[in-house]
Amino acid sequence: MQLLHYLTEPLSHTFMQHALLSAVVVGAVCAILSCYVVLKGWSLMGDAISHAVFPGVVVAVWVGLPISLGAFVAGIVCAILVGHLKNNTRIKEDTLMGIVFAGMFAVGLVMFTKMDTDQHLKHILFGNLLGIDKPTLYQTMAICGVILVVVMLKAKDLLLYCFDPSHTRVAGLSPQFLHYGLLILLSATIVVAMQAVGVILVVAMLISPGITAFVLCRRFSTMLAVAVASSCLTSFFGVIISYHLDSATGATIVLLQAVMFILAVGFTKFQTRFKNPHKLTPRLIDT
Repeated sequence: MQLLHYLTEPLSHTFMQHALLSAVVVGAVCAILSCYVVLKGWSLMGDAISHAVFPGVVVAVWVGLPISLGAFVAGIVCAILVGHLKNNTRIKEDTLMGIVFAGMFAVGLVMFTKMDTDQHLKHILFGNLLGIDKPTLYQTMAICGVILVVVMLKAKDLLLYCFDPSHTRVAGLSPQFLHYGLLILLSATIVVAMQAVGVILVVAMLISPGITAFVLCRRFSTMLAVAVASSCLTSFFGVIISYHLDSATGATIVLLQAVMFILAVGFTKFQTRFKNPHKLTPRLIDT
């Protein structure tokens, strides 16, 4: 009964209901995209876009546009800029990502310090999950729904592209279309997750569930299921625990995801040592 009361007490508040629903929905979407990000090796790309959206947020506040719109446009600009520089220079992609996201984030900080606004920088950087109202909740669920539908329709194509872009062309698909399509989905997911955990922590939600599932699973379908389950559980308990500890909600969720990853690694090591090691090498095969 005490455990039940511990779990249900926060739900007596409307703002906690909104926070819990938003966290679980955003966590599920981030988990699905994180599988493709991890498989593609785009962890730094997620970091780059998540930081690069900051100047877009500042500009949107300045001109009176929705923050999500400014963040989305800035994320797309960052992705296109990295792609353009990669195709026209000899610099490696990871180096370009570091330069672009650091530069855009710095531009956003400079713009913010020069702008007269009552918008709190802390809410942008670390999220404001407990401050989500009904319109924002509906917007979040709508965007997440669109992302899920697109991923479901293009799931096999995206998986093939992540495994082997050259084979994608042989199969009659456009690697460039899938490349920028995945970047757009990634940018949209970052915009949604930014409202929950902020610019700084959003990259963790786009990596932790996928890498946790990657450690445990050999098939991509199983990897998706494990990633979604772990992300939803950590989002749910992160919100509940943050209420009782009076801690930052987004940071608590990310901390639980880190703990989940450590447990997954420990479990894999245990199986490797005491059971059949040949079953534990992650081999993502079936589409």
